[in-house]
Amino acid sequence: MNSNYAVEFQNTTKQYDEILAVDNIDLKINTGEIFALLGPNGSGKSTTLKMIMGLVQPTSGSVQVLGIDVKKDPVAVKRQVGYVPESPSVYEFLTGIEYLDFIADIYGISPADKKQRVNEYLKALQLEGREGDMINSYSDGMKKKISLISAFLHKPKLLILDEPLNALDPRSARIVKDLLHELKSQGVTTILSTHVLEIAEAVCDRIGIMYQGKILSLGTMGELRKQASLPESKLEDIFLKLTGTGDLKPVVEELLR
Repeated sequence: MNSNYAVEFQNTTKQYDEILAVDNIDLKINTGEIFALLGPNGSGKSTTLKMIMGLVQPTSGSVQVLGIDVKKDPVAVKRQVGYVPESPSVYEFLTGIEYLDFIADIYGISPADKKQRVNEYLKALQLEGREGDMINSYSDGMKKKISLISAFLHKPKLLILDEPLNALDPRSARIVKDLLHELKSQGVTTILSTHVLEIAEAVCDRIGIMYQGKILSLGTMGELRKQASLPESKLEDIFLKLTGTGDLKPVVEELLR
């Protein structure tokens, strides 16, 4: 595998019985870039992200992550990846600090480093004073913050973030966006999936648009504008045109009848 690539899909397909979720994709994500994977519901995004994590095995083809074949050594991949799902999956019967202690211990972080990193993140995301509360008492935004901290804690080389800014207050969202850019300068790669296209447009270096299991379009905003023949357009217009859902006026008119 080329060392410039953090993630590489080669002729990768995933079939669930009669459903072709991912259809023979070739995709290379560069080391140290912030990459957005976008698409309508059911386009194959979640399956693609899960294959990077080793949570789903491809039916055919291969997935290489940080030079590692995910199928051959999924544990080695997980050690170097931080993952935040759209709906945080955290142990709600633990307190915030117990959960972060648990995550840090899984990754073998030393007690001194653990204490320093946890305290810094709790302070930055304004969770100080609430870390001793049970997670089941947290708001959705607080649960998202705990999930983000647990993903950043072991200093991963690759971040996979599914709707990472959902439920966050503006201050915390800005901190996360700024942090991603700082990590980029350190060579950390981020793969971001979101339905809020303004976030992808503002934060990401390149964008891949999935549709019906295929990579429909791929490139920088400038390149996507050329592909869609929409100079100066926003990502929303490009996305709607490329996925064939651009003319929504009849739909709105039907709703107003």
